[in-house]
Amino acid sequence: MCHFCFCLKVEGLKSCDGSHMESKLGFANERSNPGIKTFLVKAMLSLLVLTCHLLCFSPNLLFGMGNPLLDISAVVDKDFLDKYSLKPNDQILAEDKHKALFEELVKKFKVEYHAGGATQNSIKIAQWMIQEPHNVGTFFGCIGKDKFGDILKEKAQEAHIDAHYYEQDEEPTGTCAACITGDNRSLVANLAAANSYMKDKHLDLEENWKLVEKAKVYYIAGFFLTVSLESILKVAKHASENNKLFCLNLSAPFICQFFKDSLMQVMPYVDVLFGNETEAAAFAKEQDFETKDIKEIAKKAQALPKVNKKRQRIVVLTQGKDETAIRLSDKIEAFPVLKIDPKEIVDTIGAGDAFVGGFLSELVRDKPIDQCVKAAHYAANVIIRQAGCTFPEKPDFN
Repeated sequence: MCHFCFCLKVEGLKSCDGSHMESKLGFANERSNPGIKTFLVKAMLSLLVLTCHLLCFSPNLLFGMGNPLLDISAVVDKDFLDKYSLKPNDQILAEDKHKALFEELVKKFKVEYHAGGATQNSIKIAQWMIQEPHNVGTFFGCIGKDKFGDILKEKAQEAHIDAHYYEQDEEPTGTCAACITGDNRSLVANLAAANSYMKDKHLDLEENWKLVEKAKVYYIAGFFLTVSLESILKVAKHASENNKLFCLNLSAPFICQFFKDSLMQVMPYVDVLFGNETEAAAFAKEQDFETKDIKEIAKKAQALPKVNKKRQRIVVLTQGKDETAIRLSDKIEAFPVLKIDPKEIVDTIGAGDAFVGGFLSELVRDKPIDQCVKAAHYAANVIIRQAGCTFPEKPDFN
């Protein structure tokens, strides 16, 4: 709660009917015109609430760093899939034989572009949930000096996130092609420049580090452990030393398995740990937790060593359509997800990113965890009704 919010609460100005405000704002004179008085009170209340919102949310409060990708989606034909040996419904990393796919997709079909990549998606969703002011979310990552990089910058700006990319000319901008045939989506990701982030050439620059210092909540997906461990550790240590919130996502089973050492170097700084049931199981196995029970995994993950003793770690584990398990303080809480008719589900890709984005949108303004989870479930519920990590113009969330 910001100082302004606290003052409003103490002074009794946030009365929903404006009754307390009348005396506070000098409208208690009985000879006042009731209609004018009511109008002025309501107008002043609206102005105060708007001011309060803007003070709670200032630019660059939420910081994300990860692998930026330009999502390119198009309806294609079977011949296109066959040419590049793609299955109708699949997710793969691009091989040499797929390098020409992205340019051909743009030339032959009507495409849509979106700013993508796991962390950037979550920052984008958080900003969508917040709406105003713009640029609450900051994002760092690496792109190429090319056409796709220029488009990615435009799309990030359209999403109202403050993206500051490290631009280099050795690797092209990372891309993810979504080749749509009927109800199927074949995804081909080419990480390219996303793998080339350099701490000393971007994060360490004074003007960029100032943006890191402005934030109070930090989020990084585990995928970035494969790119720049030193960058993650610098941000994580800053958060810990300044009693700010550092959030990490397990992201995928292979992160827990093959990047275990890097993951465990960062874990002591993690205040909020996200993961799904598959990732949690892989993490538990690698950490010798000797349990498959989701609640026990959350308990043991919370108990791992932590540097900042002022904050007890929160562990948030999703389970698809089943309840979300959260280890908070010394207890486990279960939160049911929003119900949805399976026929209304268009695409579950991006649901995890959306969940985190919704959660962060409330966490960044110090809302209680149950409200963070409510926002997370709402955002994920919206995204699975859309193709890809896309959303309507405005959220309908209270």
